Amino acid sequence: MRTPAFSVLLLLLLSWSVCSWADGGKIRQKRMWIIESFAIEEESPGPFPYKIGNIHAEKAYLLKFELQGEGVDKEPKNLLTINDKADVYVHRKVDYESGQNILKLMFEAKNKSNNEVDIRLGVEIRILDINDHAPAFQKSVYEVTVDESQAQGTEVLTVLAHDNDNPTTSNGTFTYTIKSVTPKTENVEFYIRQHKESGSIYFKGCLDYEKAQKYTILVEAKDNGDKKQLSSTSTVIINIQDGNNNLPEFTGKTGPGKVKERETGVEVLRLQVTDKDKPGSKAWIAKYTINGDKENLFKIETDPVTNEGILTVVKAMDYEEQTHQNISIIVQNEVPYFSCKVKKQVPNAMWELDKIPQNPGASVASLYKTMQATIHVDDINDPPVFIPPVKNVPVLENTAIGTSLTTFIAKDTDGSHANTFKFVKGEDLDNWVTVDPVTGQVTTAKVLDRESPFVINDTYKVIVYAVDDGVPQLTGTGTLFIHVNDENDNVPILEMNRIDFCLNAEPTMANITAKDLDLPPYSSPFYYELLGDVKNKWRIDPIQGNTVTLVKEKDVFSGHQLLQIKISDQQGLYSIQNLSVTVCDCSVNSDCHVRMVSKARMGPTAALLVLLAILILIVMGLLALLISCKQEKKMIANDDAIGCLITTNTENPGTDCTVPFSIGVDKPDSANMHSSMHVSTNVKSSQNITSQTVIQKSQHAVSQAPQLLYDGQAFERSAYRRASIRSSFRSNYKVNTSYFGENLAVLINQKVLALQKREDELGVYEPHCYADEGKPTASSELDAISISEDDFHPDMLKTLDNRFSQLATISRPDLMRR
Repeated sequence: MRTPAFSVLLLLLLSWSVCSWADGGKIRQKRMWIIESFAIEEESPGPFPYKIGNIHAEKAYLLKFELQGEGVDKEPKNLLTINDKADVYVHRKVDYESGQNILKLMFEAKNKSNNEVDIRLGVEIRILDINDHAPAFQKSVYEVTVDESQAQGTEVLTVLAHDNDNPTTSNGTFTYTIKSVTPKTENVEFYIRQHKESGSIYFKGCLDYEKAQKYTILVEAKDNGDKKQLSSTSTVIINIQDGNNNLPEFTGKTGPGKVKERETGVEVLRLQVTDKDKPGSKAWIAKYTINGDKENLFKIETDPVTNEGILTVVKAMDYEEQTHQNISIIVQNEVPYFSCKVKKQVPNAMWELDKIPQNPGASVASLYKTMQATIHVDDINDPPVFIPPVKNVPVLENTAIGTSLTTFIAKDTDGSHANTFKFVKGEDLDNWVTVDPVTGQVTTAKVLDRESPFVINDTYKVIVYAVDDGVPQLTGTGTLFIHVNDENDNVPILEMNRIDFCLNAEPTMANITAKDLDLPPYSSPFYYELLGDVKNKWRIDPIQGNTVTLVKEKDVFSGHQLLQIKISDQQGLYSIQNLSVTVCDCSVNSDCHVRMVSKARMGPTAALLVLLAILILIVMGLLALLISCKQEKKMIANDDAIGCLITTNTENPGTDCTVPFSIGVDKPDSANMHSSMHVSTNVKSSQNITSQTVIQKSQHAVSQAPQLLYDGQAFERSAYRRASIRSSFRSNYKVNTSYFGENLAVLINQKVLALQKREDELGVYEPHCYADEGKPTASSELDAISISEDDFHPDMLKTLDNRFSQLATISRPDLMRR
């Protein structure tokens, strides 16, 4: 309902509007005023529609009223209406939490006669909040794990809730309360502190895993509504993690408690402990520490299953240095030890506690348990020891064999097992040295070479062993590094001995490089010198260096050439290297040098022909062998020149006999030089000899031999007959090879003289250059070949077959007509 004050205010406004209109003459001034808003309570049950107020207007019967804006033609639409008496009605429920807490509208009063706006006012309608929402927790269940060593007053967990009601009213504010704690123990008390919408949970006293492993806390959030109060709850679960509030204690030890000298990786003791904390937790797992082990001879590890301490020897112990070792072992846990006891519960304050340690970070080492242990060392046979174990010896390469390099010294340090030992060579990859088994002297067994592939960084390695005669036999090791100093014992050589040039009018160049296995100053830079007739053809520029330039002058023609290059090192030691050079016309074919080389290679067709020829020769040889193996007896034709055998009509060999056969050969210029060959045969047969012929040439017949050896035609004519005679001899007789070998040199000399005489008859011609490859020839004529016209005589046909007569008639009719 409108109050009297509101009506008076409205009247004053209307009067002011009329005056303004009157002052403006014919122009009506319309002003907009904001009237105090109406109020709508959310979630009102109705009945609908219900009136929330009236907008007063003078002479309302002359006006018509309209509302525009939120709640009418804007969201939330169709919520409000106005009648012709300016009464405002609500048609349904509204929700404060929808986000629109104030509805802004425009009220207009129009003249019914001309529809002009006489009054325009702004109207606000406020939506009033009621307590229709309880506080809601962000989670229905919270869970956290806290170590039991956590100090009191430490925040454990924070909960969060929210109320959708108006936070500026009591409906939207709320309070946290701990409703219950399960289980309830005397050693701890939980409480909550609120910070606006959040609440943090704390505790007083001491957490103890042994008394409670988990706490369940029910937290309530209740709003402060006037008419009614709404609330909700959430469950907080606090898991207690076992802390190290119980120290481990030793209960015993097992194991031999001794170790053999030089043994490592051996378990000597196992230490047993007990701990009341949760098995498997960090508060239960034992952590061992060794005291009194200055040499770090031992290590101790924890058995993950039994929690025992395993003591192991990690560094070899020497009985001659110590017979036993005393140590102490301390046990603790992986997490620090603490203790907490409640002394007094103080209301509204932190409780009085008895804590160990009193201050964070304070040491509690004095509380840890300790066990003493003694580890004994058993004496065993010790190996020899080299003094020193490594030797470095410099030596010049090419040192003579038998040179002493060094002498190894070894010592047996075992007092209770005195032994003798010998030196044995171990690693010696190239067998450079020998080692005296008694004295240990190392001497060279071969000439040392720094360039050996077994020398790495100028160093050669030799390993020597000293082996004693104990049981078991033990071995000491000594190492010798031979540092080989360089000598100038290698000559420089070309890295590549073949090079290609293109045929150009201008000089062309190519690089050549030499290498020397020696080190400076016995190697590079090198000096290069071309040998032979190379003037205006080839030159080297510069003449000194690792890599120099070979220059081809314009007077060099195409083809293959062989250059000799003298390459000297810094000390003057040199070698003469052959460099194969191919010069070709690259303007015609860019790969002509490749083609020139490939032409000399055998193609597949040629290789096939060669293989076929070899197979034919093999087949012919096998056929000849089969024919020669037949037992057919052939007649031996008479040899008018130097016949050695005649037809004997001997069909079968008879009794054993010896047939002497001698041939004497004298050279034409020497009557004293002759050769005799005796042939003896042993023929065994059950048949008698039907005939036997012994031929002995006279001195006159022997004198015909030089003519046979030196006359080429006579030699050729009788070649077949001599071959038949030799074949017959091989088939029927066993040659006295001992006597034949004594005269073989004489026969060879005779053959050589005959061949030399035939070569002397041939003309020797110097080579002549007709044209260069790749250049046109000036003339296609070559030197005339002269053949004497009197090289054939018709009388020669008398000694030839009649077929040669027909050939001579066709080819030389002019001579045949004579």
